[in-house]
Amino acid sequence: MGKKSLKKEALEYHSSGRKGKIEVIPTKPYSSQRDLSLAYSPGVADPCLEISDKKDDVYKYTAKGNLVAVISNGTAVLGLGDIGPEASKPVMEGKGLLFKIFSDIDVFDIEINETDIDKFVDTVKAISPTFGGINLEDIKAPEAFEIEERLKEELDIPVMHDDQHGTAIISSAALLNALELAKKSISKVKVVVSGAGASAQSCLKLYLSLGVNKKNIFVFDSKGLIHESRNDLDATKKFFQQKGKNLTLKQAMSGSDVFLGLSKGDIVDKAMIKSMSKNPIVFALANPNPEIDYNLAISVRDDLIMATGRSDHPNQVNNVLGFPYIFRGALDVRATAINEEMKLAAVRAIADLAKEPVPDVVNEAYDAKSISFGPTQIIPKPLDPRLIHWVAPAVAKAAIDSGVAKEPITNWGAYELELKKRLGLDNKLIRNLTSKAIRSPKKVVFAEADHYKILKAALMAKDEGIAKPILLGKKQRIEEIIEEYNLDLADCPIIDPRTDDQAKKRDEFAEILYSKRKRRGLTLYECKKMMRERNYFASAMVETGMADVMISGISRNYRDSIRPALQVIGVEDGLNKIAGMYILITKEGPIFFADTTVNINPSVDELVDITLLVAKTVKQYRIDPKIALLSYSNFGSNEGNDALKMREVARIMHEKHPEITVDGEIQANFAVNKDLVSDFFPFSPLSNKGANTLIFPNLSAGNIAYKLVKEMSQTEAIGPILLGMKKPVHVLQIGSSVREILNMITIGVVDVQNRK
Repeated sequence: MGKKSLKKEALEYHSSGRKGKIEVIPTKPYSSQRDLSLAYSPGVADPCLEISDKKDDVYKYTAKGNLVAVISNGTAVLGLGDIGPEASKPVMEGKGLLFKIFSDIDVFDIEINETDIDKFVDTVKAISPTFGGINLEDIKAPEAFEIEERLKEELDIPVMHDDQHGTAIISSAALLNALELAKKSISKVKVVVSGAGASAQSCLKLYLSLGVNKKNIFVFDSKGLIHESRNDLDATKKFFQQKGKNLTLKQAMSGSDVFLGLSKGDIVDKAMIKSMSKNPIVFALANPNPEIDYNLAISVRDDLIMATGRSDHPNQVNNVLGFPYIFRGALDVRATAINEEMKLAAVRAIADLAKEPVPDVVNEAYDAKSISFGPTQIIPKPLDPRLIHWVAPAVAKAAIDSGVAKEPITNWGAYELELKKRLGLDNKLIRNLTSKAIRSPKKVVFAEADHYKILKAALMAKDEGIAKPILLGKKQRIEEIIEEYNLDLADCPIIDPRTDDQAKKRDEFAEILYSKRKRRGLTLYECKKMMRERNYFASAMVETGMADVMISGISRNYRDSIRPALQVIGVEDGLNKIAGMYILITKEGPIFFADTTVNINPSVDELVDITLLVAKTVKQYRIDPKIALLSYSNFGSNEGNDALKMREVARIMHEKHPEITVDGEIQANFAVNKDLVSDFFPFSPLSNKGANTLIFPNLSAGNIAYKLVKEMSQTEAIGPILLGMKKPVHVLQIGSSVREILNMITIGVVDVQNRK
């Protein structure tokens, strides 16, 4: 993505709709006067008095125990420097977002307009009763060191400066595994470091704790080697000063075992990499440009083990592997600090997880057949769902063993289940699908490219590396929209099926359609005429392999958009019906609705086919389908056509497909409430599970249900996903948003990948 395009996208992202990235959501009922009297006056007085008598009860009656403050003064924001507290707020909100989605920790971001250390510390101390933990962020060195140390000494809640310790923890895990692969002793390796800021120093201190010899560490700042001859070193840098010969970075790199870069891009060249010892380890962590380009570095040495801070290369040293789970573990035992023991426990947990067999959901997200421990997997992938129940318990145990836990965990099995349950609050489906799509982008033809929203979504898909757009429509009109909105789509082909230059292709496509429909009343002349229509032409492009996916429907009737694809491409072998499915993204995870768009009143056999289609698709997303066959009746409680129909579908599914978790007929409230179905119908396969896939008796019920849920809960919806086509075709609903279109493009690309 170009800088100009990225800037526009980022500004739109942060300013559109509700401003910013986070909000406060009530966790208790508030609809009645009684609710309000309990939430505030007079009922609120009782928990206040309880806390007054016993201060620790604040953890029992308030959100303190799951609330972290992300605090900055804006003096060292990302690579932007000292831009002030207000300008740092988008970053702090973003950090809050990551806390929530990866570990279900709530965050208030606090931006403090203060650079004086004493005043800053006093301010944080004064507001600390609100929070269960403090995450310091983007505070410049060396002030950051003193601020953190003082707060750790003076507060009895976890405090961590993530800029320092986050990178230190992740890179330490990477170092342990890289050294194991390189067959090198940690006490003997020579380490060269470019960068001497807070992050670099924290990394080195942790490396020392792991066994690196201080005499073997050579640290360079912007003025050269941290050396005893220099008189410009503060106390923190003096700790790492070298004696003897004053070396250049190039000289120090010769014969070195490990390079750690936390400075600026492109300061290491090929010759430096060549000069390193056997099986060298390079952590080039400057962003966005590493100290040496990944591809350049690996072209020099085939024995190189390398990590960067970038997501487009193996071994991404990403702080998100650490801080959400470190705070999760610390909060869950009410730790009074995040100490060295806890950080080292996180290091070893992350390192150990990288050696474990990788689940299919991670392989799928990264479009890999089998990710395994080795030079390109020395740390886990950021999307690995196991991180929370590997790292958090390790940190919690270390807190207990080191004596800083106020509420030790006794039932570790129950704790792990609780952590896994929290994952449902963080729906990773779209992130996983996007990551998978990026690994192998496909050609997507847009049959209605003369619409701004289509072109905008196509641009986003192109920039993210999800798809290679092909634009259908009047070239002049498409180019006008591109120019008007400054969309960088110049390298995307534009095809107008009606123009003379496409006559040969129209004839070729017409012959294909004619061969399939000549016994269904179509003449060759009519087929040639049809191929002037974009939906027919786009369908033929997919059928012949000129495109991999077709996207249409934003401006025309749903059935009119499907018909060309059905005639040109057709349905999967063995199927008589296609179906439409929506995915609704909820806090508890994705819920799949079908059929929502195609079949008006499907028969029993058709519903069985639909159920099987949906189950197959859900499994492709690496989710175990738990299917409810919905009706107004519960297991024979009422009679009627729909109830009898769904009852029969259940019987057939149980008899012919016992491997699938499915039951019915069942009312919707019972289906989605595992406790309710367990209490009343313990015999059901849905007992203690709850359904994540809902099959409706007819189109009216399915369409009404998903639209009501979507609008009334403001739940994000993905769809409609067309199931049962021989090749990927996805038809949008009229008026789909850019985000909805982008989601459908992603689904379409993954659809292609899953068919291989």
